Amino acid sequence: LARGHVLVRGAQWLRSARVDAELTILERLDHEVSRRGAHLVYLGSGEHPARMRILGPDALLPGETGLVRLHLDTALPVMTGDRFVVRESGRGETIGGGRLLDVDPVRPASRAAPDGTVETYIAERGWVDTGHLERATGVRRSPDLGSWLVHPPVLADAVDRLRSAIADAGPLGLDLATLDARGRAVLDSLDDVEYDGAHVRMKGSVDHLADHPYVAALEAAPFAPPPPDGVDRGDLRELVRRGLVIEEDGIHFAATAVDQAALVVAQMLAARPDGVTVAEIREAWGTSRKYALPLLARLDGTGVTRRRDDLRIAGRRLPSV
Repeated sequence: LARGHVLVRGAQWLRSARVDAELTILERLDHEVSRRGAHLVYLGSGEHPARMRILGPDALLPGETGLVRLHLDTALPVMTGDRFVVRESGRGETIGGGRLLDVDPVRPASRAAPDGTVETYIAERGWVDTGHLERATGVRRSPDLGSWLVHPPVLADAVDRLRSAIADAGPLGLDLATLDARGRAVLDSLDDVEYDGAHVRMKGSVDHLADHPYVAALEAAPFAPPPPDGVDRGDLRELVRRGLVIEEDGIHFAATAVDQAALVVAQMLAARPDGVTVAEIREAWGTSRKYALPLLARLDGTGVTRRRDDLRIAGRRLPSV
């Protein structure tokens, strides 16, 4: 251990080697203070070599107060409001002191204008986690969204952009997987949207998939379904995701067709529990092998039937008849 060492809880403090501060120059100095020279910064009981840049003017006059950015030689646990003293080691004199205004500056030095307020800290970042704010400033505030405090203009813009994205997505809705944590937090604040599985749409939007003509076409020919020619790929994916359409080995079936197929097989196995052949099942369905094999694969995969040599026997999910 050495002078200046500090024992802290790691998650309770923000460690930083670059800080913005307010510095008051001693009136008794007989020269101006600039970035030139070798400086020592005293924080707590520590003495730390640092590079100092004046924010705004090129120099500060004796008795003048201005803004500076300090680049410390090591990251320290610091907080807004901490006091410090600066010495110029080359002249061997104390030049002034002040307080920290921003211990995690995000703006370049040419545009930095710290004032030590929480409002400015949030405004410069747009989004600030409440835990980070407390570590940096010592101020605890309730979040605006999720775990964040959000600058009002930034929040308004985020709401507008999300509403536009939902509206542009159309009746199908916006895929929730495209939203990050902040987007989901904004979404939770909206009261004019509605959810449907993995999508969100504006309230009152007409769901054109609720009565899709392709589902009707599949249901009209359950065991010899038509291909999805002319069906929008996005619509087809959503129909499959919702479970209205079943895809197996490149063939699309209505969900009701799978249920009907399972019921037919259950009736056959009720009469012949030792098992039935693929040819017998295909004949009972009145279809070809092109459609019978994918349907059987679906029934096998969902536990409705099981294979035993060349036969299909009852699975644990075979419907009752």
